[in-house]
Amino acid sequence: MVKEGDSNVILFVGSYPPRECGIATFTKDLTDSIDKKFFPFLKTRILAMNNNGVSIYNYPKKVIYQLSDTERSSYFKLANKINRNDSIKMVCIQHEFGIFGGEYGEYLIDFLKTVKKPKIITFHSILPNPNEKRMQVVKDISENVDEIMVMTPKGIEILKKEYNVKTQIKVIPHGIPTVAFESQKKLKKHFRYGEKIILSSFGMVNAGKGYEYVIEALPEVVKKYPNLLYLIIGATHPIIRKNEGEDYRNKLGKLIKDLGLENNVKFYNKYITLKEIIQYLKSTDIYISSSLTPEQITSGTLVYAMGCGRAVISTPFLHARDAINHERGILLDGFRNSESFKNAILEILSDKEKLKEIEQNNYSYTRHMTWPNVAILYGESIRKFVYMPHIYFERLPRINTKHIRRMTDNFGIIQFAQYTSPNLDTGYTLDDNARAMVVAGKLYSKSKNQLYLKLIETYLNYIKYVQGYDGKLYNIVSKDKIVDKNSWSEESHGRAIKALGFITSLQAIPKSIRIESEELLLKSLEGANSIKAPRALSSVISGIHYYNKENYSQLNIELIKKYADQLVELYEINKDNEWKWFEPLLTYSNCKICRALFHTYMTTQDEKYLRVAIKTLNFLLSKTFEHDTFIPIGQKGWYKKERKRAYFDQQPLDAASMVETLTIAYKITKKPEYEKNSLIAFNWFLGNNTLNQIVYNDQTGGCHDGLGKDSINLNQGAESTISYLTARLTLEELH
Repeated sequence: MVKEGDSNVILFVGSYPPRECGIATFTKDLTDSIDKKFFPFLKTRILAMNNNGVSIYNYPKKVIYQLSDTERSSYFKLANKINRNDSIKMVCIQHEFGIFGGEYGEYLIDFLKTVKKPKIITFHSILPNPNEKRMQVVKDISENVDEIMVMTPKGIEILKKEYNVKTQIKVIPHGIPTVAFESQKKLKKHFRYGEKIILSSFGMVNAGKGYEYVIEALPEVVKKYPNLLYLIIGATHPIIRKNEGEDYRNKLGKLIKDLGLENNVKFYNKYITLKEIIQYLKSTDIYISSSLTPEQITSGTLVYAMGCGRAVISTPFLHARDAINHERGILLDGFRNSESFKNAILEILSDKEKLKEIEQNNYSYTRHMTWPNVAILYGESIRKFVYMPHIYFERLPRINTKHIRRMTDNFGIIQFAQYTSPNLDTGYTLDDNARAMVVAGKLYSKSKNQLYLKLIETYLNYIKYVQGYDGKLYNIVSKDKIVDKNSWSEESHGRAIKALGFITSLQAIPKSIRIESEELLLKSLEGANSIKAPRALSSVISGIHYYNKENYSQLNIELIKKYADQLVELYEINKDNEWKWFEPLLTYSNCKICRALFHTYMTTQDEKYLRVAIKTLNFLLSKTFEHDTFIPIGQKGWYKKERKRAYFDQQPLDAASMVETLTIAYKITKKPEYEKNSLIAFNWFLGNNTLNQIVYNDQTGGCHDGLGKDSINLNQGAESTISYLTARLTLEELH
């Protein structure tokens, strides 16, 4: 029974582990992702479907009800029990015809008619050309739920045209794990595959998989590629095993022996864990989906393989026809054709460049399918029926520094990444190393972990390396450690001043590092006299503000006021009744200018600076927040005065800058809207954005390099990852 206090429970109905079936795995993955995203405002619980009333499973505590699929009266009884449970706010059914009792699972209709809570259903199978009975069952189910989820656009077409369903239907893709894009080498080494070419198929083994047609294709392939190994991964389906034993697997074993493929085909006969699935897929060169069911509209195994960035060959069942085109693999013309498998395998293996291109395309295509993104889409539907705030503090991701450490070598932080792999050819920048030093300073102050102290020293040494005799700090260094003396810019110079000032303000940092930072800062200020750009001026102001905390002087205050007055003057020149800004356009990291004036007020207590900071920040908020969503100014066109703003591409840097500025604004003014908006801006990283897609990758600790009109940038470079960590660490200051 749901415990008292378990408010806003969403009850999921379906099979659940340790029961062995695809729906069970899906239900666990989906509910885990929803819990991770929305707890404590939503809590998922399970009504587990059991087979024939004789199956007994050792379920976890999350399973609060069990129902035997064949006991029709129990559907009514359990529905009434759910009605009496005030904690349960909604019921979400994971539908597959085989897990509910009656003809075509019609007992479920009794349950749906009796339950008085909001109900949504996910159809995992939608069969075209239904007979009269199947059509009526599906229509009755559909008429007794509030919303339907399908996993492909084809599902909507079939339900509307062939079943005449009128209920609202929404496409939510089959979820996939969040994994990094990696080559096969690491996992091949793990499994001791050496230089073998790995083909694989996985799932519950049964005759409908069509594995024999793949095996029959291999003799000619093996002649050309004798190092080929085909893995058939997964246990026999428990119902098949109960009724037929291992007949199908034994048949495949005989075929393998007859064809002399004992060294080229191997079974892994086990109900495999998610971790094992990912490991095998990452070791795979080509994934083969050989289903013999043309009407199969959902294949979790297919999208799992594509989600790991693997090339695929598939028979043309419905889901494969939706997912695969010539850029993502090979879709065969028909079924039960060994010749077509042979030709497809040989075609892909003969063109290594094409293989790599397919891998990248598949990884890119599936990013919207990751479980965190799927959880967001389910959350949108749940929110229609159950109160759930759009913003909240309680579920901030844990701080993960794996990627910033991966991107940093002994010299500094590398500028760009190819997916998650540092791309040393792109060299290093002062911009990134200065920002990274601020993050490392915050991390060390919080944890006293020596790893972060080492990062501070690395980034500080980079700044020292690029400083000229006149105090100028050059931005770009090549992979060969050659400083580009033409790369000085006002903004990178100012950014370094801010970082150096920040380090001097941290008492937790060893004194020797603070002294070295101070020396570099004072020399850098000599090279700052010519700075005029407002963002560069803002960085200088913030740097002196931090420095003045532990090194108070009237000279520091006068310098801050001098630069801040230049910003105020720019504001007076460019403002009018409709445009309250420092320039005639909005570009990137706009709110750092407001932040500098907040810092000026904190140092001087002069209300003049506070008034301009608040006016300009409020103006910026009016242009970048819509319907409780932060929408940064897009870099493709920016936002010129009296013109339309650009919405794409959006950059992580802007979200981080907004979080920083709003946090300071809240500390000074105590206005709750600033605190609220700081969290809205942070949630841009977590999927509250124009694409409803996660930008931060909690598995790698990296952040994607931007958000476009239709997709995210898959690379996880230095600037974006530092931006996420900056925002995440800044939110700690609100509590």
